[in-house]
Amino acid sequence: MALSRSARRSSRWLALATAVASAATIAAAPAATPGAPGIGDPYFPGLGNGGYTPLHYDLGVSYHPDSGRLDGRATVSARATQDLSSFDLDLQKLTVDQVRVDGRPARFSRTGDELVVRPGRVLSRGERFAVTVVYHGVPQPLSGPIVFGSQYGWMKTKDGVFVACEPNAASTWFPSSDHPDEKATYDVRIDAPKGLTGVSNGRLVGSGERGGRSWFHWRESRPMAPYLATATIGKFDVRTGTTPGGTPIYVATDPTLPTGKVDVYGVTAEATDYWSKLFGPYPFEETGAIVDDMPQAGFSLEVQSKPAYSAVRSESTIVHELAHQWFGDSVSVRQWKDIWLNEGFATYAQWLWSEHRGTTTAHDAFRKAYAAAPADDAFWKIKVSDPQRDTMFSDAVYERGAMTLQALRERIGDRAFFRLLPAWTARHRYGNADTADFVALAEKVSGQRLGDLFHTWLDTRSRPALPGE
Repeated sequence: MALSRSARRSSRWLALATAVASAATIAAAPAATPGAPGIGDPYFPGLGNGGYTPLHYDLGVSYHPDSGRLDGRATVSARATQDLSSFDLDLQKLTVDQVRVDGRPARFSRTGDELVVRPGRVLSRGERFAVTVVYHGVPQPLSGPIVFGSQYGWMKTKDGVFVACEPNAASTWFPSSDHPDEKATYDVRIDAPKGLTGVSNGRLVGSGERGGRSWFHWRESRPMAPYLATATIGKFDVRTGTTPGGTPIYVATDPTLPTGKVDVYGVTAEATDYWSKLFGPYPFEETGAIVDDMPQAGFSLEVQSKPAYSAVRSESTIVHELAHQWFGDSVSVRQWKDIWLNEGFATYAQWLWSEHRGTTTAHDAFRKAYAAAPADDAFWKIKVSDPQRDTMFSDAVYERGAMTLQALRERIGDRAFFRLLPAWTARHRYGNADTADFVALAEKVSGQRLGDLFHTWLDTRSRPALPGE
C-alpha cells in the first residue's frame, strides 16, 4: 500500500507524538521499591513484612533430635501489593543455603532477623509469586519477660520438640511474615526418626516410613497466623474420632505422662461442641490436643486446631485454649495491643464453662476476681487496651478483660450479649479485628452507646466501680 506525501507527513507527526506520550508514561510510572521490613506493629516493629500478602506456606522440616539440627525447605506463595525490587522474610538465627523466586535463583542478605530477598526481576503489583528458602540450623527458644518469664518457641524435649510460638517465635523455625495480621493456609511436612510422631495443624493427609524415618503431611486449609503453626515431634499415643457433634478430633498424648484426673479427649470433644453452640460453628476442620511432657514451658497454647499442653493441664485450661479457636485463631488481633480480645474472651469462657457446669455463675466469678485485687493493687495499673509488650500477658489482660465482658453482659442483657458473641466470630471469621471493631458491633447489636463502659474497663488505670454501684 502506498501513501501520499501529506499522509506520510501526518504519519511522521503521529509517530513522534506517540513516542513522546509513551516516554511520558514510562517516566510517570512508579519505580519499584523494597518492601517494608515490618508491618508497623509498635510492640514488634520488625515483625511482619510490607509489599506483599502471604497466601500459602508449604513447609518441609526434617528434625534430628540427637543433634537438634533442623533442615528446612519453605515455599511461600504470595501476592505483591506494590512493585517490588526486594522483600523481606522474618527468620531468626538459622542459616540460609539457597533462595529462589519462581524457580530462579535470587540474591539474598541478612540484616538482624530479616532475610532480604532480591529477585532477578521486578515483581509487579498484583502479581502472584513464590519464594523458596532452603535453610538449616539448631533452632533456639526465645525467653524474657513476655511469656511469664518462660521459654517459648522451638523447645527440645527428651524425645523430640515442643513447638509453641506466641507471640514472635514462628520465625525461629521457618521463614515467614511473622505477625497475626499476615494469615495464610499451610501444608506442613514433618520428617523425624522412625518411632516418633510429627503433629501439626489441620488434617493429616498422609504419613508413612522411608529410609528408617517417619514422615507426616498435615494441611491447614483455613487461614492461620504464623505463631499458631506447630511441628511438635515426639513419642505419642494418638486417639482419633469425632465429637458427639460430628467434628473430627485428634489427640496426641505423651505416654510417659501420668494419667491424671483430666480426660483431655473427653473434655476437648465436649467443649468443642458446647462452644459451637455459644460462639458459632467450629471454625476449623479438626479439633484436638497435643499433650507433651515439657515442664519447662510454663504455659499452654491455642495452637490452631490442636492446642498444645505442657506443664499446665486442667479442665479449665482446656476450655480456655479451645475458646481461643474462635477468639484468637479464627478472629485474630490486628495489632498485639488488642490481645485482650484473645485472652479476655478465653478467660471469660472459663467463667461460662463454670456456669455451664453449675459450679458458679459468671456474675459471681467476676465479683470474686474483682474482690481479690484491692484498689491499690498493681493489677489495676495496667491499661488493658494497650498493655505494652512486656506485660501483654499480665493477669489484668486476662481477668480485667473478662470483667469487661461480664460488665457488658450486665449492661446489655443476656439476649443481646449471646447474640453478640456469634455475630463477632461470624463477621471476622478467618480475619483480623481490633477493639474499635468490637465496640462498634456491640453497640449495633445492643442498640446502646457503650463507649463509657469500654473506656472504664479497658482504658483507665484504676479500679472501676462494680456495675450497679
